[in-house]
Amino acid sequence: MTLTQFSYIIAIDNHKSFAEAANNCFVTQPTLSMQVKKLEEELGVRIFDRSKQPVKATEIGKKIIEQARVVLCENERIHNLIDVEKGEFSGKFKVGIIPTIAPYLIPLFLKNFIKKYPKVELTFDELQTDQIINKLVKDELDTAIIATPTNRKELIEKNLYYEPFVAYVSESHKLFKQRKVNSKELNIKDIWLLKDGHCLRDHVIQVCSSLNVAKKESIVQLSFEGGTLDTLMKLVDNNFGMTLLPYLATLDINKTAKVKHLREFNKPIPGRTVSIIYHRAYVKEKLINAFEKEILSAISKNLLFKELR
Repeated sequence: MTLTQFSYIIAIDNHKSFAEAANNCFVTQPTLSMQVKKLEEELGVRIFDRSKQPVKATEIGKKIIEQARVVLCENERIHNLIDVEKGEFSGKFKVGIIPTIAPYLIPLFLKNFIKKYPKVELTFDELQTDQIINKLVKDELDTAIIATPTNRKELIEKNLYYEPFVAYVSESHKLFKQRKVNSKELNIKDIWLLKDGHCLRDHVIQVCSSLNVAKKESIVQLSFEGGTLDTLMKLVDNNFGMTLLPYLATLDINKTAKVKHLREFNKPIPGRTVSIIYHRAYVKEKLINAFEKEILSAISKNLLFKELR
């Protein structure tokens, strides 16, 4: 048995398909199938039930795949120990990040990180929270930046910062005349929301729900299917309601004429906790720590965390 064979059966288990697993492993399907068959013959058991679609692991196959994950994890741990001993980091580093954080946070630290760790092949995957968690559990991502908590025991969450929300208000809205907004004045009926699946939508609803101003029947009609923050802002620009933006999304707005729409909140300031998360069994913890350090160094200039909450 080989590490390559282990990587193949893990890929099949992740994708539930021999064809997709082969594409993911950058080999032909016959090559992958042959190696899996060799492993099954060596072990004397069937790892996959090929009669079912999508492909499913047999009961013994599930145990073998679970152990294969441990073996590959420990193999990578050895390489990481060597990197740490040499005082350098190298190799692929896949980071998941949600859409309402990615365009505003990444530019703040990316240049310095790449300069400091030139041998790290950094890849960002912009996904919704559920997709990120699924990929972390399957070892398809090394780490991720999301709004927390996740309430997943198999994941480690390390808080990066508390990001306040800022109201983005149309000129026709009653709150436009105020210099600052109180969270108690929010009304879910005139707040534009992102579509289901975006955690920012959930956070805004939670803010309003905690104030007893949100009703389920009011929420559906105000969501914007397929929406982005830019889309919601354009609706507000054209005198339609208001929306809530994460603080980092407002930094560029402050340099434009659209700054007139921004209204900060009086305390207590609603917001979200942004964290870096990774699987408990993961082996690139030193690199993750270095990644975290660069982020904290970049955002400390923009967010005074202790003064916000």
